[in-house]
Amino acid sequence: MQENYDIPIHDIKPLIEIHEYSFYYFLGVSAIVVVVLMGLLYLLFKWFKNRNRFNLRKEHFKLLNAVDFSKSKSAAYAITLYGATFKDDSQRHHHAYSNLVEKLEQYKYKKEVASIDDETIHYMNLYRGMIDV
Repeated sequence: MQENYDIPIHDIKPLIEIHEYSFYYFLGVSAIVVVVLMGLLYLLFKWFKNRNRFNLRKEHFKLLNAVDFSKSKSAAYAITLYGATFKDDSQRHHHAYSNLVEKLEQYKYKKEVASIDDETIHYMNLYRGMIDV
């Protein structure tokens, strides 16, 4: 006994292709995450690179603050050398620096010099107070 199973079914439709975009969404989100991580790594790298960079202005400011006024001649040369770093910050700095160098001229270029007077020390302290590092 053989049965015939070829019954026509009219209610069932054939399979259709469903467009699935989740893979493309995954790729897009992954690309955005990679770009953000690369940006963060770049900023972190720049921060570590610049963290311990040698700063000439800070060094010269420390050396200006550490000038020993008991040695007049070497102090005059040191103030002239290290103070020149900050003279171009503004017109006011340039004017104060030129006044300071003018005051220090009497302590340079001589074999024996007197100790630095209070007015010159006051000019030096005024110039140090103007400096922004």
